[in-house]
Amino acid sequence: MSNPVEPFQRVDVTAAKELIDGGTIHLIDVREQNEWDEGYIDGAVLISVNDIVSMSRVDEIPKEGPILFYCAGGVRSALAAELAASVGIEGPLYNMEGGIEEWRKADFPVSLD
Repeated sequence: MSNPVEPFQRVDVTAAKELIDGGTIHLIDVREQNEWDEGYIDGAVLISVNDIVSMSRVDEIPKEGPILFYCAGGVRSALAAELAASVGIEGPLYNMEGGIEEWRKADFPVSLD
């Protein structure tokens, strides 16, 4: 039995940082507000995975251009990328494996309000 092809690309934090530094990617943080308040990647927009699952904010996901989703560890963001593809958002779509936890371990910058 073969595995279905995912409609998004998994990238590690180094590749994610390169995409972000390129300046042309939409960055979506799918964590909850309390997690965001503890630090986020500069330039990100907060749309929780629950708001994407419920479709209450899915229309806020850009319809064009590359989109990078991230969460704490990479699981919720993979779900968000999958759901974005399921509603016709072509991207390309990326999931940051390891999430902001790996981002912090790599000593990449985190913003606070």
